[in-house]
Amino acid sequence: DDIYSLPALYDLAFGYRNYEFEARFLIGAHKEHNAIDGLGPNSIIELAAGPARHSMTALKLRPTSAKSAVAIDISKEMAEYNADLVQENLGSGLSGNFQYLIDDMRRFTLREEEEQFHTAWILLGSMSHLKSNDDVINCFRSARKALKTGGTLIVELPHPRETFTMVECTRDTWEVPVEGDAGEDALLTVIWGDDDDDFSPITQIRDFTVSMDLTDVKSGASIQKVQEKVPMRLFTAQEIDAISRCSGFEVAGMYGALDKDVDVHGEEAFRLVCVLRACE
Repeated sequence: DDIYSLPALYDLAFGYRNYEFEARFLIGAHKEHNAIDGLGPNSIIELAAGPARHSMTALKLRPTSAKSAVAIDISKEMAEYNADLVQENLGSGLSGNFQYLIDDMRRFTLREEEEQFHTAWILLGSMSHLKSNDDVINCFRSARKALKTGGTLIVELPHPRETFTMVECTRDTWEVPVEGDAGEDALLTVIWGDDDDDFSPITQIRDFTVSMDLTDVKSGASIQKVQEKVPMRLFTAQEIDAISRCSGFEVAGMYGALDKDVDVHGEEAFRLVCVLRACE
């Protein structure tokens, strides 16, 4: 098993994210930077969507401009897991406005009538799985084909500060308590990058140690565990700018988090969020 074939564990690991706050930011960033109509997005496509929490949340916000959303991921397990989430999260009133497709973010295809989305999102650092420039350009060009002219592609990545301070790799870890009817029943310990990871300053690829260990609180016994090495590319802002120009986009804005008040240049910035606008 790899981390993406265990979607429930993956979803739990990132359950600390405030999806409502982040979805409102994404809708607001599109509204501010799009050249379609200056309004919020009517249609959303989420690439490398995983459980697709952001696009589903955008549909159920009140108020929201979002009327329809499509999620795309290459993982069959993620698609099956999302099928169980849709009714729970969207209900019968909104589930018909959401679609999940199994496809490759680099060369996804849509029916002709679907190729006019307002905004596309690549979140949670998922673009770091595209390790070559060809892969990134193909992904951006596929997104450009799906978007209206003037629409937005919003990408969330690790902040470049992480790349330029990486003399030695450091461990990034957090814990997620899992509560049942009787209180805290289990604890998920997540490691996303460890001290002995290999990092190439030439390719900018780090072999991330990724570990998720779900343990019983009372006994300390492991309930479910997965660990693997995941090669991921770290990007700079200049690279995003250059690749965007090769792919039919221009950089319209940058933020230091999925938060309009966090300056990408500020000390508090911990993510690189790029808002790219689709050109003629």
